[in-house]
Amino acid sequence: MRNNIKIANFEISENKTFLIAEACDNHFGSLSNAKKMITLAKESGADCIKFQHHLADEEMLPDVPMSSNFDQPLYEFLKENALTLENHIELKNYCEKVGIIYLCTPFSLKAAQELNSIGCVDFKIGSGEMTDIPTLIEISKFANTLILSTGMSTFDEIDRTYLELKKTGVNFCFLHCVSEYPTFYEDLNLKVIPKMIEKYNDLLIGHSDHTDDIYSSIVAVALGARIIEKHVTLDKNLKGPDDDVSIDFNKFKEMSQQIRNIEKSLGSIKKIHEKEKEIRKWALRSLVTIKDIDKNQVITQDMIWSKRPGTGVPSFEMKNFIGKKTNKKIKKNTLIKWEDIE
Repeated sequence: MRNNIKIANFEISENKTFLIAEACDNHFGSLSNAKKMITLAKESGADCIKFQHHLADEEMLPDVPMSSNFDQPLYEFLKENALTLENHIELKNYCEKVGIIYLCTPFSLKAAQELNSIGCVDFKIGSGEMTDIPTLIEISKFANTLILSTGMSTFDEIDRTYLELKKTGVNFCFLHCVSEYPTFYEDLNLKVIPKMIEKYNDLLIGHSDHTDDIYSSIVAVALGARIIEKHVTLDKNLKGPDDDVSIDFNKFKEMSQQIRNIEKSLGSIKKIHEKEKEIRKWALRSLVTIKDIDKNQVITQDMIWSKRPGTGVPSFEMKNFIGKKTNKKIKKNTLIKWEDIE
């Protein structure tokens, strides 16, 4: 049975998708920018805004290779723009004031420990750390819930993390993810989401979206994703490590509205709805005479057929009228009734 997950006061379930606005480092180290992102995330329908806690020397070597989508070495960028723990305290308090959930990704064990020291018990784990079993096991000792992205990973690697985390007793879930910035559509493989839902049938599955639009996130929800993480920016013209995959808050609002509509549409009950009942009266077909029929005449196929409205004998009953004798004269284009035959 799939387990619901609670992040702060939000219970993620089969019926409610958790929408994360990923602020990443698009604040460029500015508390003013970060607070503006918090306010806009709330206004745009996000349930949560997520930041990142970087301790550059804890997570990487200074000469770590850099992806081609950004021309400044990541180590240097983080040294210049990473939020301090004091910043995170202020932003966490500001989120509480605004009424949106604060979440953060630690990129090292020490970063997670520092976040835990300020009251954080739920953590988003990036794709780069998804296979770092030693760190995950240590974080699970004080974490309530882990949300893990699975970009750059095989199912064998995901299975290994799944089995190790199950031993710890920590709550966790997986996000389908492709770690391309931005992701090519042909690499998205969104049908992996239902495969993950089937394979890890006790976990909630979500989608961390690295396209530069909103469509794949909406489709992901239709495919069963119950967490959506989408990068956001104050200005698409600002250049940073995540600008290629970030959307503005107007787009995020559009996405959140569409996802909420999709959620409403995902019922699995086939029934006749109240608004359909009125339409059935005129739209369905009934048995109708297509020529005058005399009394005591045997009904043949050329005498009756189906026409609207649907208020008479349903047309599927036609075979039960063929060969029967009429007990009255019936004019052409008349709804034929059961009492009209012997």
